[in-house]
Amino acid sequence: MKQFLFFITTKSYGAYINLLCFIAPKKATLLAFSLFSHPRKGKLNSNQLPPFLAEAKKETFDNHGLQFQTYRWDGDEKIIFLLHGWESNTMRWKKLLPHLIETGHTIIAIDAPAHGLSEGKEFNVIRYAASIDCVAKKYSPNYIIGHSIGGKASLYYQATYNNPTVEKMVLLGAPSDYAIIFKNYVRLLRLNSRMEKLIHQHYWERFQVKVADFSAQHYAHSVTAKGLLFHDLDDTVVLYEESKKTNQYWKTSVLETTKGLGHSLQNKEVYKKISAYLLQ
Repeated sequence: MKQFLFFITTKSYGAYINLLCFIAPKKATLLAFSLFSHPRKGKLNSNQLPPFLAEAKKETFDNHGLQFQTYRWDGDEKIIFLLHGWESNTMRWKKLLPHLIETGHTIIAIDAPAHGLSEGKEFNVIRYAASIDCVAKKYSPNYIIGHSIGGKASLYYQATYNNPTVEKMVLLGAPSDYAIIFKNYVRLLRLNSRMEKLIHQHYWERFQVKVADFSAQHYAHSVTAKGLLFHDLDDTVVLYEESKKTNQYWKTSVLETTKGLGHSLQNKEVYKKISAYLLQ
């Protein structure tokens, strides 16, 4: 029943936007972009945090007038950043965290814009990378671990801001080409070609980046930090081919293939390999 309602809702939105783009193209574009960048879930309640987050040291940062939340577990001078994916939050690191604590390093997890306890209604990789930079200016990360779109934001951050303190990065089920995500959205809502062009134009005007160029092909080669990519053959959210492409362009990266773990990659053997990689 839920799937049926979701199908009807998305198709209704798409039909409305397609009609609106001929009557009020600017309004249609803003609506389509808002739906594309607005997460439907992933928020947390500050009064109902799970114990491992409630006990962490919390600190808020400001990114262009919006507050975003971080959580810190103190260790030695080496610092690990954790970056979750779309419609998620720092909760996703609960099972990995004990393994990282065993490394003895300081761990800082970030709730992405519009997720967890962070403010905002809009999410995009560029804003996420800017949030990473805000925290990095105070806590210089040596290692970055990102899942899904958090992995893409990690790589984009390093390519854009070129942080010299970053030694290693771990990307879990991360997409390579933003155009694929965008195309899936267009297909989901069955947006017409006129509407698709309008959103492309809006993206360029707002970020000065073409959707087609927002790909690991165009920036991964500039990242000199070492990389470890995990991707599951059975991932239906972000296909395995995405990490293969990133690995091809990111010359200092290694691709680790798993099977049967899906997109989440929540697995004890994966956690052990991540910890061992950071300690090498």
